[in-house]
Amino acid sequence: MFTGIITHIGTVTRIEKTGDTRMTVSAGFDMDSVAIGASIACSGCCLTVVDKGPGWFAADVSAETLSKTNLSSWKEGTRINLERALKVGDELGGHIVSGHVDGLAELVSIAPEGDSHRLTLRPSPELVAFVAQKGSVALDGISLTVNEVSAETFGINIIDHTWKETTLSDRGPGDQLNMEVDMLARYVARLIDVRDLRNV
Repeated sequence: MFTGIITHIGTVTRIEKTGDTRMTVSAGFDMDSVAIGASIACSGCCLTVVDKGPGWFAADVSAETLSKTNLSSWKEGTRINLERALKVGDELGGHIVSGHVDGLAELVSIAPEGDSHRLTLRPSPELVAFVAQKGSVALDGISLTVNEVSAETFGINIIDHTWKETTLSDRGPGDQLNMEVDMLARYVARLIDVRDLRNV
């Protein structure tokens, strides 16, 4: 589990295609404290550390993950948001994030708004119903609050700190961001589905 509070920005340094795809990522945190098999959220996608060294780790990415996320667009030199797994007793500064990406959201526009940036995003159609005004969403692993919602898009206000301390400043219109909906919304939707099936 994660909180959606980005602690470091890593860089993809190597991509090897074998049975799966192995990605090596530079990391600014102490890798001595990271075990083989540990989970690290990489731009919102929970990946397992399969190899490591001073200042880097490697993770294997399946074809399924590549098909559902924006990891297929990563190249050597791509900067990514990093967050280590939540420990018992850690401060929960964002919201509960599983690291299981639900789909992609297209960045439609970026507009300055005071010292902040206003982002408009278009989620894939199956995710629209899970986005609510003042609700939470994770975009490329970042815990964010939804400001407004329309039939096909939603808006997010990005404060200057978040803009500078994450990879959002690398993004532009047309880019696809990993999107994870709020876990509560996911379970509420499932309960409604089950209730409707029982009433058929």
